[in-house]
Amino acid sequence: MKLVKNNAGRFVPTEVNGQKQIPFKGIDKFKPTGSKAKPLIRTCIDYPKNGNKIVKDLKTALKKAGLKDGMTISTHHHLRNGDIVTNILFDTIKEMKVKNIRWFPSASFPVHEHLIKYLEDGTIHHIEGSMNGPLGKFTSEGKMKGVGVLRSHGGRYQAIQDGEVHIDIAVIAAPASDSFGNANGVQGKSACGGLGFALADSEYADKVIVVTDNLVPFPCVPWQIQGNNVDYVVQVDSLGDPSKIVSGTTEITKSPDRLLIAKYIAEFMEAAGIVKNGFSFQAGAGGISLAFIPFLKEKMKALGVKARFVRGGSTKYLVELLKEGLTDYILDGQTFDLEGVRSMRENTSHIMTSPFTSYNFHGKGNFASIVDAAILGATEVDINFNANVVTHSDGYLLHGIGGWQNCLYSKCTILAVPSFRDRIPVIVDEVTTLCGPGELIDVIITERGIAINPLRKDLIKAVKNSSLPIRSIKEIQKEVYEICGGAPQKPKVDKNKVVAIVKWVDGTVLDSVYRVI
Repeated sequence: MKLVKNNAGRFVPTEVNGQKQIPFKGIDKFKPTGSKAKPLIRTCIDYPKNGNKIVKDLKTALKKAGLKDGMTISTHHHLRNGDIVTNILFDTIKEMKVKNIRWFPSASFPVHEHLIKYLEDGTIHHIEGSMNGPLGKFTSEGKMKGVGVLRSHGGRYQAIQDGEVHIDIAVIAAPASDSFGNANGVQGKSACGGLGFALADSEYADKVIVVTDNLVPFPCVPWQIQGNNVDYVVQVDSLGDPSKIVSGTTEITKSPDRLLIAKYIAEFMEAAGIVKNGFSFQAGAGGISLAFIPFLKEKMKALGVKARFVRGGSTKYLVELLKEGLTDYILDGQTFDLEGVRSMRENTSHIMTSPFTSYNFHGKGNFASIVDAAILGATEVDINFNANVVTHSDGYLLHGIGGWQNCLYSKCTILAVPSFRDRIPVIVDEVTTLCGPGELIDVIITERGIAINPLRKDLIKAVKNSSLPIRSIKEIQKEVYEICGGAPQKPKVDKNKVVAIVKWVDGTVLDSVYRVI
């Protein structure tokens, strides 16, 4: 495998799994050419006149879809750690004696540890999607036959749209569907919220199979997936474990240090002039992100301020803002708890979004750059404000990118991180894996102080006279090293063995992940 140094100074391969790759050229330095991928033309002649696309089981659907060795099969992750459809899918593929599948999930979860045996026996050749938990460990140890490819949510849509990844068969688990294939995620016992991460799959795949445990009479409304894009419908007893699809209670952190970080985020946003009528923000479902919202809410009430929209992953805390009239809209990519699902189902101001609208970098703009502040996490940050979200300091690949990279284009990107975890400093000299270039990361907030990127002179000026603990990133790092007994040990990796690559939002290769020794 030939490695070249890219614009970020990282060594990356020029070819992966038989496909040529473009090394990262710099922020906004790569412009694509050509046309979008073209889905195959279909005709109503080949589909039932009565609109009934139900087949008896998944095996029948896969046979009719023409499953064969070497195909690309896609799934979505809205069922999260409750998903059993993907496991059943590959049990069926194994039974059909098909091999060398490229699995193209929008994300994976620990529940998919079940698939390791299929990676070992060649049923699955490699994964192009997040490799969380056990799958990440398996990949980091160099056991996967192919090279993993990590993309952001927007990068996944971009790859499909641009023809970089051609999906042969998309399998879409749907909590509600009619016999025609119209489907949504807000109804039924397996309700998970929106199905936006499966949108591109439904539009561009050669064959689309909807699997549901809640068959409803035509029409299934709202139709988040349009039946006109669906080939077959399969009814099953269950899509998975509803208690693990969404969390019944997504709780705020109780850690004093993390609560202090959450308080600093709200205070920084106020001091920087971000909190004003019509502003917007995005926050995820991590403990710090959740804790920040009540602090911000109190400030909004005190200032008499209303947001135009908030971006989710939605939780009950974002839903409360909508119910209390503190935001006009929730623009939601995925729901993280039961209140989010209910709100999307019942409130017309709680709107499902997709990676196309929110994050696709090869489009006529996207929502990410409109957001005033994005509050994100990281496994590591370095003194140049670069950040890592996919590996830890030991080199193991244990997380996906999600929408994290895409959110870096917000007007103010804030990384909220504890200064150390398990006595291991989070601020390092150089991140193990580069996922986000420092020039796009504006503020790092820890319990020991707030570091503002020197590039953001406007933010430095705005908070100059505040009571906030503004410090240099090196000063915070020095203090943490003294507490933890020095810098963390560098991971032991084989620089001759690339096990996965990290794509940037434009499809270029930002960094390599190496086999852990």
